Amino acid sequence: MEILKDLVDGFSVFVQYTGFANLTIGHLLMLIVGSCFIYLGIAKEYEPLLLVPIGFGILVGNIPFLESAGLSLGIYEEGSVLNYLYFGVLKGIYPPLIFLGIGAMTDFSTLISNPKLMLLGAAAQVGIFLTFITALALGFTPQQAASIGIIGGADGPTAIFLSSKLAPELIGAIAIAAYSYMALVPVIQPPIIKLLTTKEERRIKMKPPRSVGKTERILFPIVGLLLTTFISPGGLPLLGMLFFGNLLKESGVTKRLAETASRPLIDIVTILLGLTVGASTQATTFLTPQSILIFVLGAVSFMIATAGGVLFAKVMNIFLKGDNRLNPMIGAAGVSAVPDSARVVQHLGLKEDKTNYLLMHAMAPNVSGVIGSAVAAGILLSFLMQII
Repeated sequence: MEILKDLVDGFSVFVQYTGFANLTIGHLLMLIVGSCFIYLGIAKEYEPLLLVPIGFGILVGNIPFLESAGLSLGIYEEGSVLNYLYFGVLKGIYPPLIFLGIGAMTDFSTLISNPKLMLLGAAAQVGIFLTFITALALGFTPQQAASIGIIGGADGPTAIFLSSKLAPELIGAIAIAAYSYMALVPVIQPPIIKLLTTKEERRIKMKPPRSVGKTERILFPIVGLLLTTFISPGGLPLLGMLFFGNLLKESGVTKRLAETASRPLIDIVTILLGLTVGASTQATTFLTPQSILIFVLGAVSFMIATAGGVLFAKVMNIFLKGDNRLNPMIGAAGVSAVPDSARVVQHLGLKEDKTNYLLMHAMAPNVSGVIGSAVAAGILLSFLMQII
């Protein structure tokens, strides 16, 4: 009988430790959300390199377990494997490494050939600052408001970098929101672009960009680094790595380093970043009214940024004549979701006119949006670190 009693007690303890015994509605909701991310990534091919790791991370982070048992399993439990991997997010280590890879993959030629398009990248950052003001009005602290506003740049690494410095308590919600909106660019941007442009404007053909020489391409990352970091030293970790990666690419003498930065390194960091950001949505910590409000504000910020770029392109057209006029749709690519925003513009352009190829033109504001959001993050960081 004693053996039977021990077996029953052991089975009872086993049941207490199972996921079924610790399942909450919050866990169930997040498991559904994670499954949706994986579905969108695989079936719809919406940014699969982001949505699949994040979606699976959400599943990993929301497997219920007895949190009071001290098993060191969850991402927020000190000593767990996930907690160690999450360190790179919390301390802002992963974002600069992602920027190194982006720099090594990016061709800035169209921006160099037509530098006035950089204004579109700057105009799209209006969403960041308007949402910053809105978040302040809703009761967030200046540091939290800045971290939420940067979601409008549609740049996940920059959002994580800034929130790790200013509002680490919100980093999970901000990271998920930023990467979600990056992945949903093909869904969110087209209606806004169509609403703000006429059919005639969407059919505007732009003249081909001029050819850019090797010397210009090599000088660009050096001049770009000096110019942007002198204006915004707070963005140095991001801007420094971005331009360093681009110099590796354009110099022509460091191909092995450029290939490592643009392929294996960025892939490894993307896996770690996506998985841990997803796992940070552990229902017992993540699901709060504040997280939902951050999602709403992030969406508003992203939509304002898209509209800001399109409207500013229309304003520029008032002063431009003939074949110098811009197709205002390329203004939407001023957010820094590279190259998805540019692809959206290309797709919309071809739908209106099958001979109108806008991808190269849209890449100019798109890459300037990467620089612009990093500069904006640096400015906010420098300003707000003084009042922490």
